[in-house]
Amino acid sequence: MSHLTTHILDATAGAPAPNVAVTLHRHREDGTLDAVADGFTDADGRLALGPDELEPGMYAITFATGAYFADRGVETFYPLVTVTFTVADSRHYHVPILLSPFGYSTYRGS
Repeated sequence: MSHLTTHILDATAGAPAPNVAVTLHRHREDGTLDAVADGFTDADGRLALGPDELEPGMYAITFATGAYFADRGVETFYPLVTVTFTVADSRHYHVPILLSPFGYSTYRGS
């Protein structure tokens, strides 16, 4: 299993959000970002990203929500959703989002 997974649920559709572009970056101490991995959610709104293990540090996962809603003809306020989090150890990290055109929520999953 990948060290990082995500899952997107579209609250307005009451279904998973397929084919959403997702990018994972690592924050460097100088303020720049290094691309780590990218991909698209599957039919169940899920995606495993990155290597088998992430080094400790600060990361950002960005979801291309604007393109997802545009493909459905739905106006959205958030064209990108970026969640910044810290990896402290070698356990599995799960970063899901519950999405709607004008809001989202996230939490540390398992």
